[in-house]
Amino acid sequence: MRLRRKGTDMPPSPRTTTRLAAAVVALGSCLALAVPAGTAGAAPADPVPTVFFGDSYTANFGIAPTKEDGDRTFCFQAEENYPAVATRTLAGKGVALDVQADVSCGAALLHHFWQEQELPLIGQKVPPQQAALKDDTRLVVGSLGGNTLGFNSILKQCSAKLREPSLLPGDPVDADSPAVECRDFFTSGDGKEWLDDRFEVVGWELEELLERIAYFSPDAKPVLVGYPRLVPADTTKCETAAPGQTELPFADVPQDALPFLDEVQKRLDDVMEKAVADAGADFVNLYDVTGGNTACDGADRGIGGLLEPSQLFEGQLPWYAHPNEKGRDLQAEHVAAKIETVLNS
Repeated sequence: MRLRRKGTDMPPSPRTTTRLAAAVVALGSCLALAVPAGTAGAAPADPVPTVFFGDSYTANFGIAPTKEDGDRTFCFQAEENYPAVATRTLAGKGVALDVQADVSCGAALLHHFWQEQELPLIGQKVPPQQAALKDDTRLVVGSLGGNTLGFNSILKQCSAKLREPSLLPGDPVDADSPAVECRDFFTSGDGKEWLDDRFEVVGWELEELLERIAYFSPDAKPVLVGYPRLVPADTTKCETAAPGQTELPFADVPQDALPFLDEVQKRLDDVMEKAVADAGADFVNLYDVTGGNTACDGADRGIGGLLEPSQLFEGQLPWYAHPNEKGRDLQAEHVAAKIETVLNS
């Protein structure tokens, strides 16, 4: 089965995806050896054609104002999301990006990289994110995977409050199992089987995403961005509301489930990092550098609490555990540093 150069109706199964990427990487390695030694370690003189992709963590859901862009308005992409801040940071260091597109969109799953995405509530659709890739794209940056894993469903399995009608997409894995028993649910029986299956799908689809980047933009350097840490090592911090807040950072999620949520997130970042290593791409490990800025770190939190009012619609939408402005700036800082390293290598 072959990938079609400009189509989006490509083989959906990573098991049957062609291995064109391997040839592309090999060719790229040969070409790299032919570059004159004098150019190594120097930032590109011309702006680097760049595409940002991703889900709500790249779009920075919860931060206002958001971009009003036709069908993409309800992607809730912040005007000042981390791609915008990182691009500006790099410009200040003399590294110019020519941002061809930022197609990050709230609620995007991994397969929305190659399939159109229907936006919640309004029924509008946005094109596959890979449509932004061009022959001359040289840098592709972003994150996907959390929604494919079903993190919202995991949260709803652990929170009775989140099971109430809301704009947070997804359903609990098993609505008949009480939220207070969610840790036991996910560590044995059907719940464990469901979770292991989701991780397997994430691994397959990350592999396909990286192959598609290599196919549509053969000269691009992919940078996959992990997710910032949500739950601290010391979960007793989560027993106190943040300054000015009445809800606990994780609302009614049982305290004994918080270490489990942290384990799930660490496992997700490990799966992402492995996919990147296997593809010879680059990874931004935000989990390891944001342990002091979790949702439970009070005034230092980089993650808005689960039901803490965000900046959207005058606080009518909660953060749902997404980066606030401090968290966005941390994302931008580490992404900019990685991009600078990648472009100077």
